[in-house]
Amino acid sequence: MKLHYGFEDLNQIDWASILPILLPFVLVGFLLITIALIDLYKHRASRENILMWAIIILFFNTIGSVLYFVMGRKDVNKRALRN
Repeated sequence: MKLHYGFEDLNQIDWASILPILLPFVLVGFLLITIALIDLYKHRASRENILMWAIIILFFNTIGSVLYFVMGRKDVNKRALRN
């Protein structure tokens, strides 16, 4: 039984059989990031910490997008609501 794998072992992987499994996950993650960034941009006047949320969305990928939709949309600037 082989315990250690190296980069040369990647040549032996059949990527055509793995791609249909991985592609939906990659597409959903990319879609979540795109929608979160568009929502953040559209509502930038009523959001606080825009730069922080953009960094979280981009660097934490799918988890960052989910966190933005759960917590970041509640982050509303009180001055923007009065205007």
